[in-house]
Amino acid sequence: MYGEDVLAGNWRRRRVVPEVDAEPDLVVEDADSGFCGAVVGFESGAVVLEDRFGKRRHFPLAPAGFLLDGQPVTLRRPRGPAQAQGRRLTASGSIAVRTEARTAQASRIWVEGIHDAALVERIWGDDLRVEGVVVEPLDGIDALSDAVRAFGPGPGRRLGVLVDHLVAGTKESRIVAAVTSADVLVTGHPYIDIWQAVKPARLGIRAWPQIPPGRPWKEGVCAALGVPEPAELWRRILASVRSYKDVETPLVNAVERLIDFVTTSPGPG
Repeated sequence: MYGEDVLAGNWRRRRVVPEVDAEPDLVVEDADSGFCGAVVGFESGAVVLEDRFGKRRHFPLAPAGFLLDGQPVTLRRPRGPAQAQGRRLTASGSIAVRTEARTAQASRIWVEGIHDAALVERIWGDDLRVEGVVVEPLDGIDALSDAVRAFGPGPGRRLGVLVDHLVAGTKESRIVAAVTSADVLVTGHPYIDIWQAVKPARLGIRAWPQIPPGRPWKEGVCAALGVPEPAELWRRILASVRSYKDVETPLVNAVERLIDFVTTSPGPG
């Protein structure tokens, strides 16, 4: 009749709230007011957040004062360069290697368009330059089979292809099924467009808008978010991405598989 045991669980200790560096473009929500925005600086000891409409507000760096991906965090000012410790990581999470970029290899990674290429570069660019792998944008994948034949893949000339909206029963899945070369790997993600692979919290929204079938997706998203044109929204999307943590796991897995494929020599047949 008294409900659950109030002495059960970890009642003797407080929940540990992680501390997070308030680095530029980190998107957080003020726990008290619900204001959501990206970090743009500091003034008088307070962090300055800017929402997607350009409105700015100042908030004190109070313990557990913010939400990051829905979880409470304590923001702190980033450490200066002289205080940084440990090995530098690339945006993909790998250990940065101090070396000159390699001459481009014969193998390639293809993506559907320039937005896909820019996002892959933002996260995996350092790794790809070390490996000498070039990412090339296609104008869609309708002619993928012809493009693969023209490329002429082989054991020393492998090809990886990243496809949007690669789910069973779609046009994309039928196009991909026609590519059968052992020296070509096609991976994909389930999102309608590469935009949607960016975590919505990074843009200060709770979820990507649902756009009715038949309406152009990017234009529909812009209208729902009150952004005049896709080019402007894309600039905001790309600016919100700083590492692999800012995009959804299916995209990370797909790109990592492609990089492994085109940089690993095939075994004996």
